[in-house]
Amino acid sequence: MIRVGIIGLGMMGRCHLAGWEKVENAEVIAVADADPKRAAGDLSGGWGNIDADAKTIDMERVTGTTDPYELIAMENVDVVDICVPTPFHADLAVAALEAGKHVLCEKPLARTAADAARIAAAAAASPGMFMPGMCIRFWPQYKWLKDAVASNAYGAVLGATFRRVASMPPGWFSNAEMSGAAALDLHLHDTDFVQYLLGMPRAVASCGYSKTTDGIDHIVTRYFYDDVPLVVAEGGWCMDDGFGFNMSYTVNFENATADFDFSRGDDPLFLSTGGDKQNITCEGSDGYEGELAYFAECLIAGTPPTMVTAEQAAESIRIVEAEVASIASGAPVDL
Repeated sequence: MIRVGIIGLGMMGRCHLAGWEKVENAEVIAVADADPKRAAGDLSGGWGNIDADAKTIDMERVTGTTDPYELIAMENVDVVDICVPTPFHADLAVAALEAGKHVLCEKPLARTAADAARIAAAAAASPGMFMPGMCIRFWPQYKWLKDAVASNAYGAVLGATFRRVASMPPGWFSNAEMSGAAALDLHLHDTDFVQYLLGMPRAVASCGYSKTTDGIDHIVTRYFYDDVPLVVAEGGWCMDDGFGFNMSYTVNFENATADFDFSRGDDPLFLSTGGDKQNITCEGSDGYEGELAYFAECLIAGTPPTMVTAEQAAESIRIVEAEVASIASGAPVDL
């Protein structure tokens, strides 16, 4: 049995708590949160873009603490799952890795590419396994797209457009110094997936604006490749209250067009080819459960994760930093 300790019980921690319940051979045995109410198992009053089932924790089988380093020191904890605000990732991840724990750390891996590189170095030196929590790489419809591109099933990619937009989330996200604003916290998902799907772009050109923080709250980026004519991603959390959240993509192949829209509910992905439009059914519920199950499989097999690595997560942050620099300069930035 893989014994898990979760640090941070906000929206993402609740998603992970619910996700671990569905993973075979895994059990959450410890939690840590600065809020004593959450640390005692009461998760009421939360929020989230994706519904998380967890509202209370059965504290008869779980140890709670307000000190994350106390959780890291627990001898019976095998995996430390870090779900705290972004600026605290680096210190906690490095401490857990230096303690020899296996570590899963939510995105963004760190507030800066430099801190992310520090985590990657600690992971390389630790006996524990490490994985960044990049859930979109595990999202069923995005996994389908990755397989379609890798297999060349519909010919070369001619154009790809990704979109991820939301209303402004509450709490610490409004502090751009902490969150990196939407450019880092939200748009990073698509920047990372573009890198995963097509490799490192040679340059980026971005435009954007601030609305809800003093950082970049809405961003549109073109990613330049020698072999793909047009790749664009839009992300932001400037939509008025009530809009909620949506993510989508349209990818035009030589011989087909893939169209995914999360707002379509049970039928989010369609493929048009040869005059025919068909619904594509993908196995799996969401990327959170997928990433946790994959990490558990790696731990059981004793094989380091390869579907997403610390180095790749650090590179995605580096790309976002180049996008923000492009907005500031008004010019493309080479990578």
